[in-house]
Amino acid sequence: MNCMIAQSGGPTVAINSSLAGALTAAEKSKAFGKVYGAINGIIGVLNDNIMDLSERSASISDFTSRLSLTPGMYLGSCRYKIPAGADGEADYKRIFEIFKKYDIGAFFYIGGNDSMDTVDKLSRYADSISSEVRVIGIPKTIDNDLACTDHTPGFGSAAKYVACTVREIAYDAYIYADPSVTIAEIMGRDAGWLTASSALARTAGSPAPDLIYLPEVAFSLDDCIKRTRELLKKKNSVIIAVSEGIRDKDGKYISSSSERLDRFGHAMLSGAGKTLENIMRDELKIKVRSVEINVLQRCAMHMASLTDLKEAGLLGETAVSLALSGKTGLMTVIKRESSAPYKVQYAETPVSSVANAVRNVPRDFINESGDDVTEKMIEYLKPLIQGEPAVRYADGLPDYLPEEHLF
Repeated sequence: MNCMIAQSGGPTVAINSSLAGALTAAEKSKAFGKVYGAINGIIGVLNDNIMDLSERSASISDFTSRLSLTPGMYLGSCRYKIPAGADGEADYKRIFEIFKKYDIGAFFYIGGNDSMDTVDKLSRYADSISSEVRVIGIPKTIDNDLACTDHTPGFGSAAKYVACTVREIAYDAYIYADPSVTIAEIMGRDAGWLTASSALARTAGSPAPDLIYLPEVAFSLDDCIKRTRELLKKKNSVIIAVSEGIRDKDGKYISSSSERLDRFGHAMLSGAGKTLENIMRDELKIKVRSVEINVLQRCAMHMASLTDLKEAGLLGETAVSLALSGKTGLMTVIKRESSAPYKVQYAETPVSSVANAVRNVPRDFINESGDDVTEKMIEYLKPLIQGEPAVRYADGLPDYLPEEHLF
């Protein structure tokens, strides 16, 4: 039999490391004749847009090592959610026709919440038609909001980027004598993990960010302005980190200037940072600017966490082991045993317990007033950003694998 791998959702620094891990484990096992890759996620399966990864790996001697150090998604992505029940019947039939055409015995899907929903649906459908195709999910998301795992590949590197960026924003802001406020808006609609990682920017000589606001705690504009005024009495520059999804006590996004929803039913936000910038400038009568740390951290291999890349690869290898042992309908997970020294285990969980769920920041990781994180958060975050990979450079810039097959 053969196996097939696909990627879905937003890109990360580590998702290709998971692909490399699964590809390496599949080839080493000798259990699969070929390893295929579906271009653009489950859409590639539906459209029979398939490439032979075994052939690609054999033709480039250092393919998997370079793949692990290439950001983005080598196989491309999609944001397609298979309809549930009878509405998705045509999709299910088509997917399993393609599996049969390529003699697929195992399908690995690397992605986040919506991708795990696809894994769950496909494994259930396989069971309903008595198919022996095993379907395994491999986690990925910079948001770190997947349930049942200590953290997700991609998050550690994105957290490292956010912390470095906020530290450099502080160094930029501190040089001026005039009072000012800088607001860093960081990705995170429902979970504030990435914004919380800005706390790692702090040093003995720099407390920035001075305030941190996450979506897990109701945001009070009045309290934020009050705290900022107090800080400005002691220092010239105040730096605030906010999640894009902060909302008030009534659950309304402070940035929701429209009622538009994306294809998954999520509110389309217009910019928490910019909203705060305009309000605080009027209230404080000083220089206020906002910086949106949006997609930049998703493919910043030059600032990747080596720990993140290694763990992503091992989760890919674990997925292959699960399939070879006859298991299906699972997602590989990381179980933390200790933070100091840092030690984890690689295990699995039913994907049905992950699909469409959101793992929020625990309340005891946030301070009582809701404008900072606690030491528990710092202890949790620090091990995830350790180490720097040896990125290949050419002509002064990172040299990644070409992706002409996506064009």
